[in-house]
Amino acid sequence: MTFGFAPSSAASLSTSSTRADMSADSANQLARMLEPAEWAAAGIPLLRNPREVVSGLHARHRPRPQTAVVAVLDTEERLRASASFSRRASAADGWVFRNALLTHLRRVIPHDLRRRTPARTAVLLYCREGDAHWTEEDGAWMWGLRDACTLHGLRCGAYITMTRDGWQVLGEGRGGRRPSLGSTPEAYEGTSEPPLPRAGGAASEVLRRAAAR
Repeated sequence: MTFGFAPSSAASLSTSSTRADMSADSANQLARMLEPAEWAAAGIPLLRNPREVVSGLHARHRPRPQTAVVAVLDTEERLRASASFSRRASAADGWVFRNALLTHLRRVIPHDLRRRTPARTAVLLYCREGDAHWTEEDGAWMWGLRDACTLHGLRCGAYITMTRDGWQVLGEGRGGRRPSLGSTPEAYEGTSEPPLPRAGGAASEVLRRAAAR
């Protein structure tokens, strides 16, 4: 004689609900990314000298694989503040990336939300393995950068990837072989951050933390 147990309706509903939640989460992650065509159509300002910016950030932060470097530039493309951090092992989700970028921006530079028009621009350099072609991970970083800039009162700037083959400004077709992931940082002073003010206070404390990074 064989005995069997039919799955309860509650168990079936629970399984269906879990699958639906997973499917919805995957759909949300796909919605929180930008494809190259969407990025190109967003009117992202071009960097006048992308190699200067990339070389300066590479020399300052010496990033390793899965390291993101977010930098804020003024209207003259001088570096005002920057921060680097490692990506946590999780799915490529623009919402997660946005929160990480926003957290580090808030630590290194005051927001510009009171301005009608953003005066400063944030750019993102992300170092990863693989080639320079766009990936869904890149799309999630693009979405995260755009949203973080909106919430911090900044203009959304270039998204740059760096691999062992060199660097590439996605959506522009500009790039170079040096610096690259793992290469020796070049001695470059073109993007030095401003000197600290003599006066004390909250503003000087923010700039001290920015310079320390």
